[in-house]
Amino acid sequence: MTWSRALKDAARSGLTIERTKLTPLIAVRGTAGVALVIGLCLWRGNPTLAVSSAFGAFSSGIVTFQRSMRPRPVLALAVAGALAVSTFLGYLAAAHVAAFVLLLAGWTLLAGMAWAIGPISGLAGTQTVAIMLVTVTLPTSVLGALEHAALIFFGGLVQATLIIVFPVRPWGTQRDALADALAAEADYARRLRHDPVAPFDPAPLMDARLAATVTARQARRRPVQLHGPRGLAERVRPVLASLADPVVGAPLEGPERDRARDLLAAAATVLDAVAHAVRHARPVRLPPEAMATLEVPATGPMLHGPARRSAYRLISLLADAVELTDEPVRATRPTTEAERGHLLRPSVPRLVPVALRSLHREARWSSHIFRHALRVAAVAAAGYLLGTALPFGHGYWAPLASVMVMRPDFAQTYSRGVARFCGTLVGVAVGGTVMALVHPGEYVSAALAVVCVWLMYLLMRTGFSVTSACVAAYVVFLLGIAGAGWEQTVQERVVLTLLGGLLAMLSYALFPAWETPRLRDRLADWLEANGRYALAVWEACARPAARRPRQVREALLDARAARVAWEKSEDRAEKEPVRHRGLSPGAAKAAGAALATMGRVTMILEAHLPAKDAEPSTGAAAFAATLRPGLERATKAVRERGPLNWSALRTVWERWDAETGSEGVAPRAAGLLVDALDELAEALSGDPEAREEGVRGTIPRPQ
Repeated sequence: MTWSRALKDAARSGLTIERTKLTPLIAVRGTAGVALVIGLCLWRGNPTLAVSSAFGAFSSGIVTFQRSMRPRPVLALAVAGALAVSTFLGYLAAAHVAAFVLLLAGWTLLAGMAWAIGPISGLAGTQTVAIMLVTVTLPTSVLGALEHAALIFFGGLVQATLIIVFPVRPWGTQRDALADALAAEADYARRLRHDPVAPFDPAPLMDARLAATVTARQARRRPVQLHGPRGLAERVRPVLASLADPVVGAPLEGPERDRARDLLAAAATVLDAVAHAVRHARPVRLPPEAMATLEVPATGPMLHGPARRSAYRLISLLADAVELTDEPVRATRPTTEAERGHLLRPSVPRLVPVALRSLHREARWSSHIFRHALRVAAVAAAGYLLGTALPFGHGYWAPLASVMVMRPDFAQTYSRGVARFCGTLVGVAVGGTVMALVHPGEYVSAALAVVCVWLMYLLMRTGFSVTSACVAAYVVFLLGIAGAGWEQTVQERVVLTLLGGLLAMLSYALFPAWETPRLRDRLADWLEANGRYALAVWEACARPAARRPRQVREALLDARAARVAWEKSEDRAEKEPVRHRGLSPGAAKAAGAALATMGRVTMILEAHLPAKDAEPSTGAAAFAATLRPGLERATKAVRERGPLNWSALRTVWERWDAETGSEGVAPRAAGLLVDALDELAEALSGDPEAREEGVRGTIPRPQ
């Protein structure tokens, strides 16, 4: 992609306004926290304290709107504490420019590294840098700095208290995550009716698992509806794929395929009903037509072999999902010991070692997060010096704009830069016009600032340009409380925001961290994780008595995480203005489709694993023994751009298939797996036809 096209796409993305569901009650609650803090400070007769302390409640409120499974009061208090520390340290060094620049650079470096812990931590780190830049411009003493820091923490305390006192849709985030997973399963079932090998994005299931990870206190209070359906959603997916697959499940044409389509449609209806019940905390309502379809016909079963087993399993799982969801919504119970050990979220103090390990893992030159941290630290220091040297007041707006728009990847940084400038231009124009026409006093300016906060909270998910406009107007009115002239405020804000945005964009062009050169490594990681999952399943098929479900489950989770990492890298690479360097976009899509097929085939076999008392399979053992070294060679070849050769694995499968006469699920799944690996080899071989054809694989024919 050329630079001109990349910049055009980034600008279009930054200015896009999305239609999304609004949450007015939550916005009102967050705005009330800001209004209380501002009102208390004005009541005490100190407008300067009102300006600085408002940032604590404002920033704490922003974090509580993010998609996090942590309790909202905990997030508000944690961010408020970090903001208070940042403010106080900034005040200690504010009197000396050199000392403050060094502190700003070091603190911004740590804030940039916080993205290694997670997006919420990265956002919180960005907020701490912003508040260090803003509040230290207000003159005060050391005792005054302590007062400012205490008021900022008080703002977060107010937000946390309001969340506890006025809860809005408790467990709403967890309910939405689980409902989204069930709805994704329903959509998958519908697509399987027309495309038996339709792809499935496991991200909703991963989000549901993250939502099911709770603290010990939450485990004692979680509603019953949030206990069982997630595990059932995990087990339903392979059964759906197994029933629809034309090789392992129902034939591609005929009465059995018609019956499979009917079952898939009924399953989609039931899963949608369960998702609606979970999302809205209501009983499940099912149409009688779906219930009739899920009953065995009076004439007897219409499916045979593995397809019949999949159908019976699907009917049983759907009945369990309805039964679990129909339990009393308000009844609660603690999780089982097994569930506690597997899905118990550590407390905040216990997260410290985890966070330190994440920081240590990313503290390397090749890490895009480490390069982002260095980049944003250098830009913050340079922006502060430039803003101070320019003949404007409020020079901190330049580094503030840079810090707020910079992200670890190219596309987000540039799109947010465009959105920030355009939103700021609109916001200061509106705010400046109101100030010029109305000339509001302290209390009217405070009321207008609160209205802007409410609009920002309400429209937060519509786009960064919208929120930037609301924040810009909010700052104009907030500084109006302290008596800042609107003419100077508007001029300074526009010029310095443009300067900060240009610094952010220039820094990424001069010191990039491109994702495109790392695509092969991400693909190799996915192949390696998929291989561990496949080996765990085939070894369980070879030696049923030695099967370890936990090992298979962990391998599946690793494969999902590797797939998500690959998809994120591929998405970032598509937006970067650099050459593909050995893995073209077509080849990347074809290789990704092949590995997705590999995971789907392994998942189907997992749904048909033999019982523990079944006889060992010599064919499966030979296949797994050949697959293991082949995967090791292939992973190395993908990283080093070498050829992939699966002829030895195909020979073993052909021998196994000839011995069994294509009877059983395992030999059929092995054939599909070999085909997927051959497609991967073709995609990476440089064949143009393979690159174009691999974007969407053909339906495998029954063998």
